[in-house]
Amino acid sequence: MQHWARRLEQEIDGVMRIFGGVQQLREIYKDNRNLFEVQENEPQKLVEKVAGDIESLLDRKVQALKRLADAAENFQKAHRWQDNIKEEDIMYYDAKADAELDDPESEDVERGSKTSTLRLDFIEDPNFKNKVNYSYTAVQIPTDIYKGSTVILNELNWTEALENVFIENRRQDPTLLWQVFGSATGVTRYYPATPWRAPKKIDLYDVRRRPWYIQGASSPKDMVIIVDVSGSVSGLTLKLMKTSVCEMLDTLSDDDYVNVASFNEKAQPVSCFTHLVQANVRNKKVFKEAVQGMVAKGTTGYKAGFEYAFDQLQNSNITRANCNKMIMMFTDGGEDRVQDVFEKYNWPNRTVRVFTFSVGQHNYDVTPLQWMACTNKGYYFEIPSIGAIRINTQEYLDVLGRPMVLAGKEAKQVQWTNVYEDALGLGLVVTGTLPVFNLTQDGPGEKKNQLILGVMGIDVALNDIKRLTPNYTLGANGYVFAIDLNGYVLLHPNLKPQTTNFREPVTLDFLDAELEDENKEEIRRSMIDGNKGHKQIRTLVKSLDERYIDEVIRNYTWVPIRSTNYSLGLVLPPYSTFYLQANLSDQILQVKSVSVADFEFLLPSSFESEGHVFIAPREYCKDLNASDNNTEFLKNFIELMEKVTPDSKQCNNFLLHNLILDTGITQQLVERVWRDQDLNTYSLLAVFAATDGGITRIFPNKAAEDWTENPEPFNASFYRRSLDNHGYVFKPPHQDALLRPLELENDTVGVLVSTAVELSLGGRTLRPAVVGVKLDLEAWAEKFKVLASNRTHQEQPQKQCGPSSHCEMDCEVNNEDLLCVLIDDGGFLVLSNQNHQWDQVGRFFSEVDANLMLALYNNSFYTRKESYDYQAACAPQPPGNLGAAPRGVFVPTIADFLNLAWWTSAAAWSLFQQLLYGLIYHSWFQADPAEAEGSPETRESSCVMKQTQYYFGAVNASYNAIIDCGNCSRLFHAQRLTNTNLLFVVAEKPLCSQCEAGRLLQKETHCCPADGPEQCELVQRPRYRRGPHICFDYNATEDTSDCGRGASFPPSLGILVSLQLLLLLGLPPRPQLQVHTLAASHRL
Repeated sequence: MQHWARRLEQEIDGVMRIFGGVQQLREIYKDNRNLFEVQENEPQKLVEKVAGDIESLLDRKVQALKRLADAAENFQKAHRWQDNIKEEDIMYYDAKADAELDDPESEDVERGSKTSTLRLDFIEDPNFKNKVNYSYTAVQIPTDIYKGSTVILNELNWTEALENVFIENRRQDPTLLWQVFGSATGVTRYYPATPWRAPKKIDLYDVRRRPWYIQGASSPKDMVIIVDVSGSVSGLTLKLMKTSVCEMLDTLSDDDYVNVASFNEKAQPVSCFTHLVQANVRNKKVFKEAVQGMVAKGTTGYKAGFEYAFDQLQNSNITRANCNKMIMMFTDGGEDRVQDVFEKYNWPNRTVRVFTFSVGQHNYDVTPLQWMACTNKGYYFEIPSIGAIRINTQEYLDVLGRPMVLAGKEAKQVQWTNVYEDALGLGLVVTGTLPVFNLTQDGPGEKKNQLILGVMGIDVALNDIKRLTPNYTLGANGYVFAIDLNGYVLLHPNLKPQTTNFREPVTLDFLDAELEDENKEEIRRSMIDGNKGHKQIRTLVKSLDERYIDEVIRNYTWVPIRSTNYSLGLVLPPYSTFYLQANLSDQILQVKSVSVADFEFLLPSSFESEGHVFIAPREYCKDLNASDNNTEFLKNFIELMEKVTPDSKQCNNFLLHNLILDTGITQQLVERVWRDQDLNTYSLLAVFAATDGGITRIFPNKAAEDWTENPEPFNASFYRRSLDNHGYVFKPPHQDALLRPLELENDTVGVLVSTAVELSLGGRTLRPAVVGVKLDLEAWAEKFKVLASNRTHQEQPQKQCGPSSHCEMDCEVNNEDLLCVLIDDGGFLVLSNQNHQWDQVGRFFSEVDANLMLALYNNSFYTRKESYDYQAACAPQPPGNLGAAPRGVFVPTIADFLNLAWWTSAAAWSLFQQLLYGLIYHSWFQADPAEAEGSPETRESSCVMKQTQYYFGAVNASYNAIIDCGNCSRLFHAQRLTNTNLLFVVAEKPLCSQCEAGRLLQKETHCCPADGPEQCELVQRPRYRRGPHICFDYNATEDTSDCGRGASFPPSLGILVSLQLLLLLGLPPRPQLQVHTLAASHRL
């Protein structure tokens, strides 16, 4: 077998030496040494420059924010409240007006209240990816708030003055994107004006629930939610509680910590979380699913609930926010005030705020609930029906904002958010936020107002930050990344969410963006702490196609971005320390060796003789039209080159000159090597070269028809892997087990073999190109059998070997007894001596021979790496009974209908209210909130996928072993082929199927229900993070007298009669009708 292995190694090496052209390409570079310079990437200087550029970019937005916040406070202070203000007195652009006009069932259309809405013209602006009007602001008002109320009209009145400040900000900084004021009343005023993106279902957007607003409106929170699940909680009331808890969770951000417990006589957590956990997307999902399982039974025991909550908040052995502390209690009512509990845990300092929520319609005395809130610096709310949930589960933020307002200028600090999806279509953004305070006083000598007016925000698109980072000088495997205090990435090449829900931030941890190890944990901690650092590490990286794992060396360098909560990192492989920069002056551009005429080799007319050329779709010039079709992009490029010179100011000279250089260099490779060779002699379909400069040249031209690799070398898996691996890298065609086998007709199926071209120039080493060949699969399968046989060449006659003969068995003659295969380092089949397996080339070998692959793994030829993809998208699940929104309504029994007492009960009244709300907001009972906010019903949702890759283990020598399973035992030999990523395996064919053992899986699989690698276990060992360095949770001058008051809605006889008629007649609901008459907030 070792003899066969050497023959295979020699054959591969011989073909690559003749056709790959590695040595010849080195000579071509040296011959053209006068046309380029070797530049050095200095990591420390690079990362500090980029960090400084990002800091300058964000600082300009900070100055604009401060101007806006100051102006807003002054405008509101100077504004005179008008009790008799009317809609027709206020002129503004209602961002949802166009959508409402298109909806004949809209209540505003029916009422004809469009007199106050401006009609605007818009122009397309690529910076906003939208149509905008720069002369006006737009106003968005939540659907469940009546836009004609006095509070809203006064808000519209004084915020109109912000329009001029928005416009002046843009004049000073034309790069500004959305400037937004989110008001505590729910009004959003943003600039420039653009129509609201109307959803297909009901619009549930409320600025007060946006991640950036929540972060700007209060300091971090430690929250314990306790839910009364005693037997008195009726079916409908329990549904309201479940929905309320889910909505409450949506008001928390990654800076907050939370736990949820239910209580009756005893208290217990609703989920597997036994202590406060970070309120990130995955933990909140666990809570939401667990809440749906709450069942009402037993008697009410407030003492048990509050003692549990205080114990949670006093646990100092866990990571938490360590700022605002609060308890949120949802109940249907009770008499006990549990004063002894408050005296023991919270008085006299009252460091924990208590918010109480009376849920459902009932006849209980609410005074105890009010007392609990008022004596513990909290607030009392009532949630009589589903319509009151959203507004009353977010108003607590006003109370938390009091210490911030009273702190004044000290609290006026800009914060930058996590990455999230912009609601108006900008894509992924971060937002700078600044709170806006009410500076008015109730009268001369009165106490200072302690209400927050809202939050000012300015968006920065991630793409604008990416433009400040080096693009192509870092090489294919170098990159820049940035993280925040939570360890979440702001920039990273692997930040690619497949689907986004604009209600939630995009949170990808640095250790999930890369393959986690101890070195990266150390780097992450140092970056979060705001330190500088540099470290060279040996680590694992996943290939671009996520099929392979490579062990590589990387240099990490990092610095903090001053005046922000971000830290910037740079990752460079050692071979990317240096890079080529074409030095094509005006004189040199006219030299014959590499001239403007070389662009002729990019024209299709030259492809037949010079090979087909793909050029990377980069932004070579500003006026170059992009296209996903490379032929069309090439045509656009050539047409532009006829109009501009390579040194034009509108072009990127580095990219353009390097493209010219590589066009000439690869063309010389055609002349010196490829054109005079007969590819058929060695059964090759094609030869190719790809370069850092963006050229991929395929020879002959017809081979380009079957070329499926990415035209951008930096995004091609073969290119990046070849740079990271020494020797020849085999890449079989990608096959999914669920797809049909390969078709071997017309000799179009091939196996790529590639290797990096390493240059050494003046003691500086770099890898500017990759060359390779494409093997004819069928012909090389035959050649493989000959090389692994006792024949010396294909023309030699076969020598039959059997039990009675004295020659060795081989892979050709004895293919009925021996299985001979080449498997690559990812465990994928490359070649086989079994004709029936040729169409399985490219499949994971466990799908071909599960028994043998398992043996290779058990004998350490392969190592397994499991990881999780937190950015995956999954097909929508069929509707179920779980989710954030209620899926149905409590249905009374026949006995209830016949019972007169039931008709006068709180349950009937609550049901009536929910039915009325259902008539208006029918979609609330049918769809998830994410769908209601504009996503198509068939839209994929985010999910966690488990990925498994295999790579070569520690065994590097020839190895013999027996797969032991009784009478079905198999002998196999395995040996790595030198200078390749191949494993040569010869094994006895299985005699029977009894040997089948476990099958190794490589394909991506949907993760566990907990949405991750045992989420309940992960929270026991939380990753290192730091919260914001500022906290405003206490002020001695805070006035806590405003702590909520109840509102009674006793059912009347007329209402009850109407209810009975509705139920008996079974009036159908009116679907998806949007109204604007609900004054759901106590503020309004």
